[in-house]
Amino acid sequence: MRIGIIGAGRIGGGIARQLTAAGHQVCVSFSRDPSSLERLADELGPRASAGSPAESVEFGDVVVVSVPWSLVPDAIAQVGTFGDVIVIDTTNQFGSSMPPKGQTAAQFNASRMAGSRYTKSFNTLTSAFQAEAAARAAESRVVQWLCGDDSAAKKIVSSLIVDAGFVPADLGGTAGCAVMEAPRRAGAVYGEEYRAPGAGRRRGRRGRAHRATHPAHTALRMTRRAEPTTSTTSTAASRRSAASSPRMRPQPHACRRS
Repeated sequence: MRIGIIGAGRIGGGIARQLTAAGHQVCVSFSRDPSSLERLADELGPRASAGSPAESVEFGDVVVVSVPWSLVPDAIAQVGTFGDVIVIDTTNQFGSSMPPKGQTAAQFNASRMAGSRYTKSFNTLTSAFQAEAAARAAESRVVQWLCGDDSAAKKIVSSLIVDAGFVPADLGGTAGCAVMEAPRRAGAVYGEEYRAPGAGRRRGRRGRAHRATHPAHTALRMTRRAEPTTSTTSTAASRRSAASSPRMRPQPHACRRS
């Protein structure tokens, strides 16, 4: 499958690594330093190339949007139109242009990426933790939560989550996915590690297995332990960095199809 990556930083770059290793083609885009995209593509090998956000969308069967929240409008502007491509949004809402009260960040971004077959995933765990967890054996795989209003799109995204080294867990539509969105808080799955049934029970610091109360958790019979590091996008430093990031320059390259 061909995957466009808009924002090839820690999360987006990690997804690119995981999916090229699984045999997919990727086109990375959107960087302050266009040469960094070429270096990443070279590092990833013959299945990877670099291009502009618009070229990534034209190239991809699926497009990953993985940019700081404050730069989402810039990324969308450089895309132009998403058409009916499947989108995986990894962003978390911090800083400016927040969703209106009563609307999830997924609903908000789905409306901003109009026409796309929008999904959200890969946003609840830090980049470092995802990189480590993706390399685990099957019996130790952790969950990547998923939401979206297009069932067929979520089926395809679920297969990519598996290829990236995780277990997909569908929370339903965008209107009911606040539990997987920032900030980290009691009762939410954001910032927490979950494992699938049969993967062995994980216990908290007091030695007791924790059973979550969200209906999706009950159905999946998940057990939880707190993720060892705070979510990357939840730190004050990350928020300041995202807010102060300069606008990205359009990339002059062309995505390469094998």
